Amino acid sequence: MNADEYKGWVGVFDSGVGGISVLRALVSELPQERFVYFGDSAHAPYGEKTPKEVLDLSHGIVERLLGAGCKAIVIACNTATSAAAAQLRAAYPEVPIIGVEPALKPAVLATPDGAVLVMATPMTVRLEKFQHLMEEWGSGARVIAVPCEGLAARIEQGRLQDADLVELIDSLVGSYAGSVDAVVLGCTHYPFVIGQIRQVLGGVPFYDGGAGTARQLKRRLEECGLLASEEAAGAVEFLSSKDTPEELALYQSFFEA
Repeated sequence: MNADEYKGWVGVFDSGVGGISVLRALVSELPQERFVYFGDSAHAPYGEKTPKEVLDLSHGIVERLLGAGCKAIVIACNTATSAAAAQLRAAYPEVPIIGVEPALKPAVLATPDGAVLVMATPMTVRLEKFQHLMEEWGSGARVIAVPCEGLAARIEQGRLQDADLVELIDSLVGSYAGSVDAVVLGCTHYPFVIGQIRQVLGGVPFYDGGAGTARQLKRRLEECGLLASEEAAGAVEFLSSKDTPEELALYQSFFEA
């Protein structure tokens, strides 16, 4: 990325393809904005790294996006939000930095006295931010948090219709089939496999943080006087740390899915 190459754009990043589920919500909410999406596929998945590794990787990406002129940052990754959002906001207090978190609140409010299954990466489940979320909203329902090790990495590979993906999901959460009333998708990769999760768990409602993140970005851009005009032509560009035509084509296919 060159200096000012993306001046006035919104920078969006994730460990790989997962944050594209959030990007789709952002484009739907703010079609006039220009978004540059950076997937750190060379270092995916973040959910199985240490918090220090995720913080360092996130800081490097944000530094590059801001150096290229981005006016705001969306951390389209639950793990990176948990590990790095507070530090990034402290480092760049003048920049709107919006994160994503598991949509536990709406799931609990919609399922009083029910059982809510939270599927997330191992790090998201471990970190303090999620524990605080559990303390705030976990008393309204029976919340079951499951660290889904390996699932984000498998989704990164594509080939979402292969049988081994359903087998992996079944091994992680199949024992909860018929016993939960709602599912929170606590990793931005997981919305791409709702159909496969539904095969395992049945027809329960699903919740993810994409739409809420999009609304928050709109609020922050309005507060800061940074919203693009409604007449502006929006745009989306993809970048990756695994900079190959095949990887960028994979990103485009997830965006168009």
